[in-house]
Amino acid sequence: MTPIIGAGFLGIEHFTPPWDIFFLPLFNLLIFLYQLPLIDFALAIIVFTIVIRTILAPLFVRQIRSQKEMQRMQPLVRELQRKHKGNRQKITEETMALYREHGVNQFGGCLPVVLQLPILFALYQALIRASGVTQGFVPNDDNRAAFETLQAQGLVEAVAGTADHYRVAVDGACNLPEFSQLSQFLPLNCQLIDPVKLTEPVDTTIGWLLGLNLADIDRVFSLSIFGGFALSLLAVIAAILQFVQVKMTSPRPNKDDPSSGMTSTMTYTFPILTIVWGGIFPSGLILYWIVYTAYLVVQQYLIMGWGNLFPLFGWQPRWAPAPDGGVASAPRPKRAETGDAEAAGDPQPPTPNAPATGGSRAGSRPATRRSGGKKRGRKR
Repeated sequence: MTPIIGAGFLGIEHFTPPWDIFFLPLFNLLIFLYQLPLIDFALAIIVFTIVIRTILAPLFVRQIRSQKEMQRMQPLVRELQRKHKGNRQKITEETMALYREHGVNQFGGCLPVVLQLPILFALYQALIRASGVTQGFVPNDDNRAAFETLQAQGLVEAVAGTADHYRVAVDGACNLPEFSQLSQFLPLNCQLIDPVKLTEPVDTTIGWLLGLNLADIDRVFSLSIFGGFALSLLAVIAAILQFVQVKMTSPRPNKDDPSSGMTSTMTYTFPILTIVWGGIFPSGLILYWIVYTAYLVVQQYLIMGWGNLFPLFGWQPRWAPAPDGGVASAPRPKRAETGDAEAAGDPQPPTPNAPATGGSRAGSRPATRRSGGKKRGRKR
């Protein structure tokens, strides 16, 4: 194998570290799945998503369990907020102490999210790259000469009926100086290992999806609104799944918690953004997002049930009962040392009628007289 830094990656001809370390393995995996028998590009994206999610499952299981523990702690946290209402510093200190005492790491679910970001960017690039179509490119004075050189060599051709869509070649020179300015026009095989080299462009039009082109925005399951914006049904499905996924793990609204309102806002904001992205990004990416989120919803359900999904707009179905009182028990308070009996471990508290001092005959005599029968009179 050739050296990784600067010379190649797994024998790939064009390699630009460090970004391609994330991107190239995913790109090659997607094309490898596409080349399997009976697999089209849509099925390749679905299988690709399931494989990636399964590999990352242990990290996300830890995240989901951390979120579940945080939900169980909410009643105790709300009690602290009620007790120290108006004192945010005290609430923060007591909450952190409570988490430490119960062994809950409130940042336990952050690592998977951080690790997911470069993977998401790489997946997006892999889906766009596999289509072989560059969208939205307009030559300018800085790159016009390089673009015309690539056109002259047959490495770039305009897509018929479009103004800014260009199809890249499958084979061609991989180390031309023009690619330093226009890397998006690299031939497809320049970043594929030998076993998965393509012989023809990837077919991104899917017949069983009524001719949906996964390299373009959804123009099959969409409605044109607001001056041509495409309201994609695929994006609506992705938004609904994302709402369910976020709602399952979100804490219940709490007016005493300043972060509760922000969490509720995010529960509705992200699905709306997903619908907007459905009119901007290629439908192949939206298909990936549907499978990705559906996988996560099932994973969360197997670990934590329906979580806090219900009641949903006031609806509580019978088949999804409200979460039970699985609340983390409060820590046992330390007992104050009040006497020798407590120090010796005597669990019995003193009775109300017991004398303040015990053990002497003088102290026990009045109790004996009270427990006797008749009071003897004085003999005259």
